[in-house]
Amino acid sequence: MSAPKDCCRNRRRTRLYRLLFALFLTFIIAILFVILVIWLVLRPTKPRFSIQDATIYQFNVTAPNILSTTLQVTLYCRNPNDRIGIYYSKLYVYASYRNQQITLPTVILPNYQGHNDITVWSPFLYGSSVPVSTYLTSALSGDENAGFIPVSIKLDGRVRWKVGTWISGHYHISVNCPAYMIYSPGSAIRLQQPSGCSVDV
Repeated sequence: MSAPKDCCRNRRRTRLYRLLFALFLTFIIAILFVILVIWLVLRPTKPRFSIQDATIYQFNVTAPNILSTTLQVTLYCRNPNDRIGIYYSKLYVYASYRNQQITLPTVILPNYQGHNDITVWSPFLYGSSVPVSTYLTSALSGDENAGFIPVSIKLDGRVRWKVGTWISGHYHISVNCPAYMIYSPGSAIRLQQPSGCSVDV
């Protein structure tokens, strides 16, 4: 008598498990479909940065392996999204030369960038008596003789996305802008031409 009862119980369990699995699978597919629809409607795109101008007023080896730098950069940033605003919670801008940081980070104050808005920042960057490697000082001498100094302007900070009244959590943003500088003895070192930046969010 117990065998038929056990068989019925097993069938019921099997049906229950299949039903739960089908419900779970339907739930996952529905979530993925909603995400796909939201993505197709919003088309989220990273902000676009470029360096428009840069002038180095001081770029001197003041002692063995000590570099002092003063420069001003003009950064152009555009939000290419039609339906998404961007909050820049805080951005730090600094200069590097041959992958070594040569200025202190300069803070760009928090601001909001609306749909398709453009923002321009022109911060000064300072590095007073920064210790650098021996390789860097010899490379600088060679670059000055060649009349060309490769400097990178980097931004590091956090952003939030705004869609309607909804605001996302913080996301890390990292921007790298190569600035190809023309060196001429006795004059300020100027940017060769505007250049785009790589952006990681």
